[in-house]
Amino acid sequence: MRPTRRDFLRLGLGSATLLAAGKTVPLFLASSARAAEARAFGGRVLVVLELSGGNDGLNTVVPYRDDDYRKHRPRLRVERNAVLRIDDQVGLHPALGGLARLLEARGLAIVQGVGYPNPSRSHFQSLAIWHSAREDPTGATQGWLNRCLGQRTGAAGGDPPALHVSDAELPLALSGRELHVPSLTRVEQVRRRLGLPDGPAAKNQRAALDQVSAEPRGAPGSHLQFIQRSALVTYASSARLEEILRAGHDAASYPPTGLGRRLALTAQLIKAGLTISIYYTQLDGFDTHVNQVGTHPGLLREFGDALWAFFDDLNRAGQGERVLTLAFSEFGRRVAENASGGTDHGTVGPVFLAGPGVRVGLHNRHPDLRNLEDHDPKYVVDFRRVYAAVLDRWLGCPSEQVLGAQFEPLPIL
Repeated sequence: MRPTRRDFLRLGLGSATLLAAGKTVPLFLASSARAAEARAFGGRVLVVLELSGGNDGLNTVVPYRDDDYRKHRPRLRVERNAVLRIDDQVGLHPALGGLARLLEARGLAIVQGVGYPNPSRSHFQSLAIWHSAREDPTGATQGWLNRCLGQRTGAAGGDPPALHVSDAELPLALSGRELHVPSLTRVEQVRRRLGLPDGPAAKNQRAALDQVSAEPRGAPGSHLQFIQRSALVTYASSARLEEILRAGHDAASYPPTGLGRRLALTAQLIKAGLTISIYYTQLDGFDTHVNQVGTHPGLLREFGDALWAFFDDLNRAGQGERVLTLAFSEFGRRVAENASGGTDHGTVGPVFLAGPGVRVGLHNRHPDLRNLEDHDPKYVVDFRRVYAAVLDRWLGCPSEQVLGAQFEPLPIL
């Protein structure tokens, strides 16, 4: 049985290329790149940042005047004189100077009290709910972002519709059987995963590619022609990506952290004109059961400083207007601190949206710390209302089809 075009897409030969026209790219590949540019979400980009482990929302967006907060957190509370105040009730943790600068620059929206009905305190289960956008994610193999991409992605050619910028396993949010999303943190990974040579062998392949400037051999539309095109696109795309990554970035503007490096790489690809519509990365370590004072501030600083540097970089390059960042965690932490100087798995937490297109400031009321359910605050807004806003108003994907039900988009964009 001869392979079909869908077989190649499933293997990632079509969707996993990173292509832009250049002197090493044959003319027919350059035309494919131009076609890709015309179809990619109107040029808009979504960057999703997962704060993995369950971020303590109460010590992130701090209700510093709430006596119940102070009562439940005798050792872990953020003192009033240290909070970066947003209003006369709520402020940011002092380590979130980067987010405070984004807020001052009118580039940050904070959605308070985000959760879902019948919350799970299991990392695996709650992540599956957020990633699939289903209250019962049992057996889910496709995530909400993959469903959106599947609706909008047309013919193969050009760049992949999404990229996972991480060494971690591909998240369910991007997963699906039909549409493959590649992962990347270094150009060396591209060479290994595509089986591309290095050194003199790489130069020989580049020379061979330079000689190919016309249509591949074979009858138009034949499987042979498609295979030839796929192989050339894959190699040319990797070569172009290598040029982009080797060119580097203004490292001085980014903090020397894992998230800083990943967002710097993401900014490089955006500024290079690739038509990737969705980037996804993670910052791990938020499962702060023990010694939260010693770990949580550093994580928040890494998050805030990297996000500020990312948008500062994009805005200086004239690219910030078309980028939106969504940052979330699978759940929050308990209201009361534990005996180990930490906090245990909770339910609700804040969601952050950054970019020039957001409605700036706080959205919804802060969770009521007196009206608890099983020792946790009740959620104020369903996370799928945030997703609906991103889908309908940023990416242009029909949210009802992606989410499987109708959720009123939250007025945050």
